[in-house]
Amino acid sequence: MKIYKNLKKNLKKSVIAIGNFDGVHLGHQKVLKEARLKAKKNNLNFGVVSFEPVPVMFFNKNIKNHRINNYDQKVEYLKKISPNFLRIIEFNKKFSNYEPKKFIQKIIYNNLNAKFVFVSKNFRFGKGRKGDIYTLKKFEKYFNYKTIISSPLKKEKKILSSTIIRKKISLGKVKEVSNLLGRPWCIKGLVIKGEQRGRKIGFPTCNINLKEYVIPRLGVYSVKIKIGKKLKKGIANIGYRPTFSGKSILLEVNIFGINSNLYKRMIIVNFIKFIRKEKKFKNINELRSQIGKDIKKAKK
Repeated sequence: MKIYKNLKKNLKKSVIAIGNFDGVHLGHQKVLKEARLKAKKNNLNFGVVSFEPVPVMFFNKNIKNHRINNYDQKVEYLKKISPNFLRIIEFNKKFSNYEPKKFIQKIIYNNLNAKFVFVSKNFRFGKGRKGDIYTLKKFEKYFNYKTIISSPLKKEKKILSSTIIRKKISLGKVKEVSNLLGRPWCIKGLVIKGEQRGRKIGFPTCNINLKEYVIPRLGVYSVKIKIGKKLKKGIANIGYRPTFSGKSILLEVNIFGINSNLYKRMIIVNFIKFIRKEKKFKNINELRSQIGKDIKKAKK
């Protein structure tokens, strides 16, 4: 898969799927696979078009924790669908002011030479989000492409969406989220140096900053941690650490069977099950006792 960020040349005739694809959930995968099949049947290139940063975060600077996956993960998950190329469009002030027709002409027609354009029913684009599926259909003959609206995937009688997944993450329903993603929901990040309280009470942790990830329900989870090619079990606490009067949210991970220093290592924390909500303990001994119980539950 080739990744184009500043594409100036025109590509060969293609079938494209356009969207934010935050989460690359089962609904996204359905659209992408349909587009891939169309490309194969018509002997065309298959490409994915997405935007960075996520438009809603660009327009509203107050939205800090929104993403289901980070950029690297999105690229990794899209790569598994086997497109010929991924076109990442930088969502900036200049691009946000494109009129819908200019978006179609510059990106879909000139840039990507698209013959089939796959989008969801609620796809919006262009300045003021004025463009929609009817705008795409309006210019089909003029720019020589065909719009295909993929039927949405339904789960529990509801259309699967990234919004639903974010809500479930915020409620700690990570097992349900895994079923909607087709894989465990995970956070990928560098291990940062903390205050080493976990080590002092007998449970050393790897600390990770959440950055732009959606914040899950605060509390303790059973997790699986990928370190390089190794996959280890563990528990994770996400929250403010009220026993120690913490002021910021942090993800702390205790990895079973590992006591080595992992500072500055990139790890992936897969959330398996919610164990309990965050709690303020009277003292360190009470906290230590509860962590022991949490570990027993996680190991089960």
